[in-house]
Amino acid sequence: MEPAKTYQQLATENEQLRIQLEEATDTIQAIRSGQVDALVVQGEQGHELYTLKTADQTYRVFIETMHEGAVTVNEQGLILYGNSTFAAMVDQPLSSVIGTTFESLVDEESQAIYDNFFRQSWESFSKVELMIRQRSVRVPCLLSATPLALDEGPCLSIILTDLTTQKQTQQLLKAANEQLAQTNAELGMSNHALNRLNENLQQFAYIASHDLQEPLRKIQQFGNLLAMHYASVLDEQGQQFVERMASSASRMSTLLRDLLTYSRLTVPTETFQVQDLNQIVAEAISALELMIDETGTRITVSDLGQVPADSMQLGQVFQNLLSNSLKFAQSGVSPVIQLSRQTVARHELPPDYQPPGHQNHFCLIQVADNGIGFSAQYSERIFGAFQRLHGKNTYPGTGIGLAIVKKVIENHQGYIKADSAPNQGATFSIYLPTN
Repeated sequence: MEPAKTYQQLATENEQLRIQLEEATDTIQAIRSGQVDALVVQGEQGHELYTLKTADQTYRVFIETMHEGAVTVNEQGLILYGNSTFAAMVDQPLSSVIGTTFESLVDEESQAIYDNFFRQSWESFSKVELMIRQRSVRVPCLLSATPLALDEGPCLSIILTDLTTQKQTQQLLKAANEQLAQTNAELGMSNHALNRLNENLQQFAYIASHDLQEPLRKIQQFGNLLAMHYASVLDEQGQQFVERMASSASRMSTLLRDLLTYSRLTVPTETFQVQDLNQIVAEAISALELMIDETGTRITVSDLGQVPADSMQLGQVFQNLLSNSLKFAQSGVSPVIQLSRQTVARHELPPDYQPPGHQNHFCLIQVADNGIGFSAQYSERIFGAFQRLHGKNTYPGTGIGLAIVKKVIENHQGYIKADSAPNQGATFSIYLPTN
């Protein structure tokens, strides 16, 4: 019986074992990284040379540095070699998986898929998707196998690609597609509702242009008959009643015509052609010629060029804007109206205007006057239907003219804004695409 070793002896042996282990680890790492192609080992018959015939340096370096897992299995399915990426994929030390069967790392639900893949891979290159186990986690992988003839015998080289990120992306895309489908369904419902609204508007337009106008004409006719044939028997108050009735009927008729015009603009026209704005403005000025002469208004128009548009709708825009400037002129001041055009880049557009498409240049048309103006707080309100800043007795009108202007500009995928201050005139800026 050997005598018990002293503490110092045990410590010395432990240190020697530690050194041997470090040397062995360094040797294994050198082999895996391709720094060693042969080993000299002390055997029973002296020193023996062992060459690493199947471990080409470039190949080993490539396998160790690749992002995919790589294993080599024999005909029994035993793992002969694996890289560090594969060890990380199964969350086990590489030393514990070498010598085990690859099948033991495959998830139970994928066993049948793997068995079929393993059989087919010996005949030719093959691929398959299945689940491997990472302890308690299932990892989706793409396996690509190639049969090899090595010195140790037939083997399979298997490359494993982790599909976790790809599967997550597919799930996100699926969820996004489902959300998109739901959004499209909701849009379809909204379009159906809009179509019904448009049908209702068309019905309203018919009623406004026919059914409501007819009784108004009768009221106006009977009012005229009362004024003509019974003026002598009506006292002053009675005559005032007839005049007020006729005035109200006339305003109602004008309002209905304006509403009809506005309703027809709810469906954008598709007949856009390149239009000469100079000609459109000239026609609008001609239509207002009598009012321009009576007020002594001076209008200057620079070259407005061309834009794709509906000439009739843009004619309404300029006639309404010019009419507005004439109507709201300052008392005792000769009206002056200026129309101009300039080109602006997309980054110069107002923040509230985000036009579709990728067009980079737009035209800016400005209509400026020296009229009574208005407070800046009303710059949005004035474009609403029936919005008036003054009483109808002071300034006649239905309060729908600028609403029509805004609707026309929107139909042309443009934008309009107003800048003004009391007694400082007003400037209407119209932004239009040039394509």
